Amino acid sequence: MTKEEGTLLAICLFILILVAFRFLKREKGKVIRRFRVGKAMTIGNRQIQEDNYGICQSADAFLAVLADGMGKNYGGKIASRIAVDTMKEMFAGYQASENPVYFFRKSFHNVNTGILNALDDGRGGASMGVILIRDNRLYYAVAGNVKIAVYRKDSLIPVSSGHTIDVLVEDRYAQGTITREDALAMLDNRRLYNYLGQDGFQEIEFFDTPICLKEKDIVVLMSDGLYEGMDWKVIEEVLAGRKNCQQKAYEIVEMINAGNKREKDNASIVLVEGFS
Repeated sequence: MTKEEGTLLAICLFILILVAFRFLKREKGKVIRRFRVGKAMTIGNRQIQEDNYGICQSADAFLAVLADGMGKNYGGKIASRIAVDTMKEMFAGYQASENPVYFFRKSFHNVNTGILNALDDGRGGASMGVILIRDNRLYYAVAGNVKIAVYRKDSLIPVSSGHTIDVLVEDRYAQGTITREDALAMLDNRRLYNYLGQDGFQEIEFFDTPICLKEKDIVVLMSDGLYEGMDWKVIEEVLAGRKNCQQKAYEIVEMINAGNKREKDNASIVLVEGFS
């Protein structure tokens, strides 16, 4: 064998080893890079649709945001639009090397500032839930009462708590700072104590640790008009069906519309299913 033939053989062996290594690595843990999405909303019997949502994807990550506005006249509608547009703009500059917590803090701060600049005298605010999926890991952040959950193996598991009085009461009772009697008296209070569009906004609910997603997992974002407007078990039953994500989102919202509740709030849902 000549020297040139030996060099060529070594190069070929190196390429084969590299290909085999990448194949085995991919088989060991398939990276979710594609997503099926479903999204739907209903105005309920309100005069204005104050919910808004947005979806973005880059080569490195996937983002979904759901905002639930509130305010006088069109203040809630404007606030939710600012929230979604700002998050999409922030994601356009997101780098895979950027810490998700830092990204959420910076983005939520910009949303809050944007709402305050556009709506004076507290005319509008918004709850907002955001998910960021990167390398099969789910990162999330919430301000207000947008609910984030993961559907896996017939169970819809909530991963966010929200910023309502009843949740705050449960936390303070667990810490021993209020009595059981006081806690019971306030547990039915679902009024928001934290949201975007207020001076001094600081609190964000973050993930404790990122959630490792598996194929067929469905990440769910819901406004309170949806998860308070129908039974949790019914949502699970729809998600267990064979329809695609968009059909499931439509079906859930149609159930809200067909329900017999007298007062129907704006209700929105976003479904995200990853596959390799």
